[in-house]
Amino acid sequence: MLNLAVFASGRGSNYEAIQQEIDKGNINGKVVCVVSDHASPGVFDKAKSRDIPTHSINRKQFKSGDDYVEKLLNTLANYQTDFIILAGYLKLIPAPLVNTYKHKMINIHPALLPNFGGKGFYGMNVHRAVVESGINVTGVTIHYVDEHYDNGNVILQKEVKVEPSDTPEIVAGKVLKLEHKYFPEVVRLLCNNKIKIINNKVVIENE
Repeated sequence: MLNLAVFASGRGSNYEAIQQEIDKGNINGKVVCVVSDHASPGVFDKAKSRDIPTHSINRKQFKSGDDYVEKLLNTLANYQTDFIILAGYLKLIPAPLVNTYKHKMINIHPALLPNFGGKGFYGMNVHRAVVESGINVTGVTIHYVDEHYDNGNVILQKEVKVEPSDTPEIVAGKVLKLEHKYFPEVVRLLCNNKIKIINNKVVIENE
């Protein structure tokens, strides 16, 4: 069973989707802590309702970047963290953390990368850009994390149609359904050691 740390900045709906599958016994892992860059995000309430420890860790709390990284690494080490899940976490992950958890950290992005990715492309910003572009398909991307925004090896992408009449809010709803369906599934596969990096390519093994 893998020890999972969840990083989230907001209400934590993706964390909740994953946690529900853990509660059902469908994922061979457990969330050992939830970390946020905010002081009291909604995701903390969801975690505390299950007695899961929460930690607010923000770069602004520390005099130096090294102190910030040390706090993150020590917190994760205290819980013997095996894997990190970014579930709506908006801060760039420091390079030392990426290196320590190389290929042991994943993120979900509400668009089909490399389109509509990078700094500033998060939440409704993404969906507004999708609608304004006039494209007829969007989706989700689940990928490994490197030291750049939305740039690591892609694990899974799923598409959904964008109708001409769709507003950004409608697109957001469609994409969120994909997130809640496929993010827990990828976490399940990871916890079963079915997703691997071979020759810098993602390989998903049959079960």
